[in-house]
Amino acid sequence: MDQFRNIGVIGRMGSVKVVETLRALRSYLLSENYQVILEQDTAGMLPGHGLQVASKKLMGEICDLVIVVGGDGSLLGAARELAKSKIPLLGVNRGRLGFLTDISPSDLEVRLGEVLQGEYIEENRFLLDGNLERDGQPLGFGSALNDVVLHPGKSTRMIGFDLYIDGHFVYSQRSDGLIVSTPTGSTAYSLSAGGPIMHPKLDAVVLVPMFPHTLSSRPIVVDGKSEIKLVIGDTNETYPQISFDGQMDIACAPGDIIRITKKPFKIRLIHPKDHNFYATCREKLGWASEITAS
Repeated sequence: MDQFRNIGVIGRMGSVKVVETLRALRSYLLSENYQVILEQDTAGMLPGHGLQVASKKLMGEICDLVIVVGGDGSLLGAARELAKSKIPLLGVNRGRLGFLTDISPSDLEVRLGEVLQGEYIEENRFLLDGNLERDGQPLGFGSALNDVVLHPGKSTRMIGFDLYIDGHFVYSQRSDGLIVSTPTGSTAYSLSAGGPIMHPKLDAVVLVPMFPHTLSSRPIVVDGKSEIKLVIGDTNETYPQISFDGQMDIACAPGDIIRITKKPFKIRLIHPKDHNFYATCREKLGWASEITAS
């Protein structure tokens, strides 16, 4: 197990509850003689903190562990920035669902203490890279831990596009777009669009059509090593967009090509020792834990 000494802390902006947890986290880590490094935007929420401050990029070079206080979106952002550094991430949930940020603020010291003493499990989660090309020239790039989504933006018109997997033509489709999701993202936007839940250990990607024009269009699960190519139809009257974890949008034009592949770097996600994916699903998705009499 890794020995964590230099611990980076990132907090979601604009939340009083996050600030409360950040203060408690700072006090606990200092009392246990850990070196604490605050992310530069997070530092602005803790005036007079007296700690070292660093950019996310620098944190990836000097930290042994990064703790993210916020929701899953906060951890997604940290993962995209820190994947290349191979620094393990631990999430403290101050959001809503919390599939990735699974330590509760109410038992922060106990759970964090266990993790810092080596009582944890580690998962490797892969990300997706998306590249946009126009007339053979690169136009935009993004990474996603959850999903890469082709969507109509503010338009209400359907998008026409062709789908290729590993160079093989799959279909032409008219729909509101397509969600290309990792197993991590299968419990997020993909799920709400009718996609399957995939175990995080799977090396697979799911393609989920959004309101397709034909009822025969269904989600497709493919090998995680696949190259997915989307070609925006030349006859589109709208300029669709491609988004990465819902955070960054790149405008597309008719004829553009989007290539989506697995990122070469994985993130290291730390969980408490008793973490269980199916228990998380029961809790977060409201699955029954026993058969009750009617």
